Amino acid sequence: MSEINSTRLVTFPKETMILKEGDEDYNMYKILRGNAEIYTGYGTDKEVILGIIGPQRCFGEFGLLQHSKAIYTVVSYTEVTVLRVAEGDIGEFIQGNHRNIIEIMRNMSRMMLIMQQQIDLLSDELKNGREIADNPVVQVNRNLREYAVGNRIENHFDYLEKAGFFNGRKQ
Repeated sequence: MSEINSTRLVTFPKETMILKEGDEDYNMYKILRGNAEIYTGYGTDKEVILGIIGPQRCFGEFGLLQHSKAIYTVVSYTEVTVLRVAEGDIGEFIQGNHRNIIEIMRNMSRMMLIMQQQIDLLSDELKNGREIADNPVVQVNRNLREYAVGNRIENHFDYLEKAGFFNGRKQ
């Protein structure tokens, strides 16, 4: 599959919702240019930014592989050009993008780990009766975007580790 096939290339302006949590979107997307933010609870009081991704990174793989609703929202941080991969194109995509397949597996496992850690922290906070505003998840969420963009971090998982997000947690 040629990455320059214009029928599969889509460009999204800055601050555009590309994928919405809960929607039925069975496509996977590979970012060719630009950066996008990944959220859970986007636009609600439970909004948490999971990370910022850039060129060569994929998202939407869960919907494509599981044929289920999107588990997060993706919003373009800058203008973003993506390669849209439909279910019928996945075989060709795998043949021409071996590195992305490993990255997809890593991304899915990282997202599951981060989500589990956030659930554990929130459960602890609710059990201990602390205010959500004091929650480490909320504090990390506030700092993640600035850190990730300012330092052009490719892997926000490293930032979360350095910020002590996983200290004292079972991994």
